[in-house]
Amino acid sequence: MTIEEAVIEKLRGLPPEKQRQVLAFVESLRPPATAKRPLKSAEGLWANLGISITQRDIAQARREMWRNFPRDFPADDS
Repeated sequence: MTIEEAVIEKLRGLPPEKQRQVLAFVESLRPPATAKRPLKSAEGLWANLGISITQRDIAQARREMWRNFPRDFPADDS
């Protein structure tokens, strides 16, 4: 017999008022349902700031960011 079946069997043996108390208790065990707010896109976060980022800006930032990154990796001597 599963736990669910055992609980249902015991629940059926209770008077209606006790069944309501069990229901209220079970409902109190559940975490409160919170409405999730939709996530804003990064573009939406700065939309009112008058910032405009183009593909060209992104490419330039990538070049600057990776400019000094080493191209050759030393051999692993392990």
